[in-house]
Amino acid sequence: MSGRATNTPGLLLRHPDGSSFRFDPGALCLELLPTGGPGPLSYFEVLHEPADLVRWAEESRLPGGLGVGSGEGEGLVVSAAEVADARALRDALWRIAESRVREEPSAPDDLATLNDAAARPSLTSRLTAGGERSWAPGGTGAGLLSTVARDAIDLFTGAYAHRIRTCGAHDCRLLFVDTSRPGKRRWCSMERCGNRHKVRAHRARLTSSDAEAPTTDQR
Repeated sequence: MSGRATNTPGLLLRHPDGSSFRFDPGALCLELLPTGGPGPLSYFEVLHEPADLVRWAEESRLPGGLGVGSGEGEGLVVSAAEVADARALRDALWRIAESRVREEPSAPDDLATLNDAAARPSLTSRLTAGGERSWAPGGTGAGLLSTVARDAIDLFTGAYAHRIRTCGAHDCRLLFVDTSRPGKRRWCSMERCGNRHKVRAHRARLTSSDAEAPTTDQR
């Protein structure tokens, strides 16, 4: 599950093992991926009912208030069928993004899933008197998925299409777009995989130093 802290970049991902860490994938469409996925990634599934998809929308990089309505017709309305559509789109995005990382063509069925979602009307944003973005009433799950799908198409065809990366840890598949100026980001999160790598490297250096140290002849 994920959450977003105020003024803190990225999502707070909560692993089923009880640990948590902050992760900023750099794009809205990639924020959907940690909610689960195809194959072994189904272990992380959190999109079970409409409230789960609404919660994800509220915690995503979309401006706040998307899932909260104060009156009739406001807020995000999601059906059970749209939750199933969200899982299908997410799984397709996993496969498309990983194929882009491997520089391989995407499967036609996955492209069709993405393009079908993008073809529907997206969420409608509007400007408030205070100069902030809000959302027009009547937002639906289909509109949310269209917004995500269009963001994915922009990412896969834009200036950062070649910067989509898989975390450098051997046991982590999280994907992110490297928007850093030097383009040298390796880890999903320095708080998690980056720190684990530093700890392992430090231990390896200590082990190497111990092995190279001269031994004292006790005869």
